[in-house]
Amino acid sequence: MAAALSFPCALDTATKQFHLLSSVLSGIIACRIVYKLTAFVSRLHFKGYGKLTDAQKVEWNNRGFSTFHALFVASASLYLLLLSGLFYEDSRDELVVNRTSTLSNSTLGISIGYFLSDLAMILFHFPALGGLEYLLHHGLSMFSIILALLSGQAQIYILMVLFSEITTPFVNLRWYLDVAGQKSSKLYIWNGVLLFMGWLVARILLFIFFFSHIFIHFDQVKQIFPLGFYSILVIPGTLAVMNVLWFWKIVKGLMKTLSKARHGQ
Repeated sequence: MAAALSFPCALDTATKQFHLLSSVLSGIIACRIVYKLTAFVSRLHFKGYGKLTDAQKVEWNNRGFSTFHALFVASASLYLLLLSGLFYEDSRDELVVNRTSTLSNSTLGISIGYFLSDLAMILFHFPALGGLEYLLHHGLSMFSIILALLSGQAQIYILMVLFSEITTPFVNLRWYLDVAGQKSSKLYIWNGVLLFMGWLVARILLFIFFFSHIFIHFDQVKQIFPLGFYSILVIPGTLAVMNVLWFWKIVKGLMKTLSKARHGQ
């Protein structure tokens, strides 16, 4: 049992430990700054902000920093996976599942800071900012990121999953437009179409590629420490099921919106 729970520690120096803590703290501070900045900008440029209830203002500002995190982590993940060369098959001698970099560690640390901040707000305002499914999603995400960061293994798969956050801005814009009374606008309709397409690519097709990559590289995946190995098989599968359920809701919502738009013409 102890052997299954043990894992190699990649934070074997004081410098690496300081880098981890500073990355997590940076993520928390960034969330706080963007939360306040969202409120400040909204008061200046959106007349309806002052008419929102206190609960709506909290969620409005909260979605501001969740959008910021999504854009940051999706961009960093895309660069690390496709452009940096870090995970190219023949770019290094070490196994793909064991590759890390300062940027990848920083990205994961900042994401931990975001998930801690968002989870704290969800719990404090529960269930106004999200129900049990959000607690499950954030809990599993943080657990996986922490394992990958502390062990220095399977970061390629964590970054693939983090890239799926690219759909978050569309989800948040849908909420913003709804609260602003713009559900009948063309922007709301087009955002729904883009949300559908983005979710299909980033949370359905990408997860199919994710599991295909694991299957092809299973000889390497088996060398991940036991807890990480089983987590990489179980947790993404759980998230994939949640993505499919949410995708079905998105499809039904889009069909309803398009139907109203046709009848309104």
